[in-house]
Amino acid sequence: MRITHGVMVSGFLGDMNTNLNSLNKIQKQLNTGKEFSKPSDDPFKVARSMQMYSEINANKQYNTNIKDTINWMDTTDTALNNGTKCLQRIRELMVSAGNATYGSSELTAIKEEINERVAEFGQILNTSFDGKYIFGGKDGASKPVEVNLDGVTGENSISISGNEDIINKSLKVEISSGVTVDYNVNAVEVLKFKDKDGNGNVVDGAGVPTGEMDVMKFFDDLLNNLSDVNGKSKVVGENLDQIDKVIDNMLSVSAKVGTVQNRMESAKELNTAQNENLTEILSGNEDIDFMEKSMEMAVARTIYVASLQTSSKVLQPSILDFL
Repeated sequence: MRITHGVMVSGFLGDMNTNLNSLNKIQKQLNTGKEFSKPSDDPFKVARSMQMYSEINANKQYNTNIKDTINWMDTTDTALNNGTKCLQRIRELMVSAGNATYGSSELTAIKEEINERVAEFGQILNTSFDGKYIFGGKDGASKPVEVNLDGVTGENSISISGNEDIINKSLKVEISSGVTVDYNVNAVEVLKFKDKDGNGNVVDGAGVPTGEMDVMKFFDDLLNNLSDVNGKSKVVGENLDQIDKVIDNMLSVSAKVGTVQNRMESAKELNTAQNENLTEILSGNEDIDFMEKSMEMAVARTIYVASLQTSSKVLQPSILDFL
């Protein structure tokens, strides 16, 4: 191949343009702090970063779900604790009603306080969080419990309002890809539950179902017995056994809430660790090493300056060079 002056000039211009592009690329990386600024710079790394961003965004949403669920469960736990304290106070008053030295005035005072505690218990079950009733199940927009006052007797009663089947449905939350958790407690679980025998079974020794405990009916019977002069024995007998079962059920439901709270706390820690790992992987994929790039920039600049200096040697000699 015959090397002409034009070939040398064309080669020089091509090489200088390559050096200039390299210098421009490194300059842009230093300006942005990123390995690439458009997909054509590095298609493989761009695709990987897009995948990482997608996973990080999903992980952030899971983190939000977990935090909201923890707040929900904390509110539920507080409400259940208040409800248990309310029931325990009712039990104390029931035991006091069995005192043989108490007259009608003391029993009236006991009944009045229990009557107020029944209304308080119903109000606790109407606790709301973030605009939703936490014991409302799938029907969180409506109050799950109605507190009613009998205008004749002055006795309070509570009842489940709305569709029990809807209220009794679980709420679910997704805490990671494909992992969902049931996290709510509803009014039906608190007010209607399977009655257990002395051994904690829902059937007796002969295998016969013990039935369902209706807390709403229990409150009605209790207040009626307190109004009856002959009902004291039932209050400290049958009713006392019943409220022990109601309290046991509340404690059981609270334990269930505690289990979900522990799982959410563990999920939160795992989610945080995953997010840190994904962010670190993303950084390694697209962030530059400033020290390394600064060195590359110095080398590229030196090469480019050197290529410019050779231009004087490549330009075609003129007649002046021979004078």
